[in-house]
Amino acid sequence: MPPDHGRLYFLLIVLVLTTTVRFPATSAVELPKFREAPAFRNGRGCPRTAWSSLDQHSHYNPSIIHIAMTLDNTYLRGSIAGVFSVLQHAICPENIVFHFIAASHHNRRPSDHLRHVITSTFPYLTFHLYHFDSNLVKGKISYSVRRALDQPLNYARIYLADILPSGVRRIIYFDSDLIVVDDVAKLWNINLGRRVLGAPEYCHANFTNYFTPKFWSNAAFAASFKGRRACYFNTGVMVIDLWKWREGKYTEKLEHWMRVQKRCRIYELGSLPPFLLVFAGDVEGVEHRWNQHGLGGDNLEGLCRDLHPGPVSLLHWSGKGKPWLRLDSKRPCPLDSLWAPYDLYRHSSLFSDS
Repeated sequence: MPPDHGRLYFLLIVLVLTTTVRFPATSAVELPKFREAPAFRNGRGCPRTAWSSLDQHSHYNPSIIHIAMTLDNTYLRGSIAGVFSVLQHAICPENIVFHFIAASHHNRRPSDHLRHVITSTFPYLTFHLYHFDSNLVKGKISYSVRRALDQPLNYARIYLADILPSGVRRIIYFDSDLIVVDDVAKLWNINLGRRVLGAPEYCHANFTNYFTPKFWSNAAFAASFKGRRACYFNTGVMVIDLWKWREGKYTEKLEHWMRVQKRCRIYELGSLPPFLLVFAGDVEGVEHRWNQHGLGGDNLEGLCRDLHPGPVSLLHWSGKGKPWLRLDSKRPCPLDSLWAPYDLYRHSSLFSDS
């Protein structure tokens, strides 16, 4: 091969290698872009109040509503829609504090990209971003019927009492695939009484289906529900008294069942069954209107579903089918049109000079 051709060949190889190395690094930090939401202001009669995470032992203020949600690239579009819906329907939106939890991997904290997305989309929002160490649960997770349920961040709800400041007494936990169409203060103000957790219960569901035959054939395991009228509840909408949670060491109780699962395979559905094992039968019931769940269909096919009978304050696309994916694919379910008005995603132009 002539020398000039050899140099040309060498430069071509360098160019290909350089392009191959740089492409993943650029795409790894690319997040969806969203339109800026309008400023939502308190209505007349809302108390003026403020909360700071710097005051770790601040006095409990029931006028401040604390909401926890997770943030990740996959469900970011759903999280943004959820926040937008909460603010739009709240009478006192300026009294709402959001606590966002993002995963960190291999001792690497998430970059500032997620924070930038929130501040640019909701410039007037009071929020705090926390980092969830995935290593806390990686050794405790066993595979389930759907890969999304196996992600470490799906288990962050178990550690809210450890992640959030001690000054946060009560929290509403919301999944990232729901919208609120009512004033969230109504959910916030439910009376938990002596209980740690409140959620809509569904006692008509076949409770045995949430655990394997191995669980029910083991007398010691099955006896864990003795004396309790155990009913199914969906962990995507929960009101939690974090002070009572810490006092009762409920994180350790949930982790116990996760370790049992690793040894014995007693359930199939991610982070839900441990909550059922610990809390079912001891949940403060909330009106069903606050979790019209299952709109994403089942965990395998995600087929279209209708609303449950009765009033609606919250629509929840739990299950495999997510409204933003079905809308983008031009194959939406009828109820996905109810989610669409809260979608702040900035779609790229149909035509581009590039």
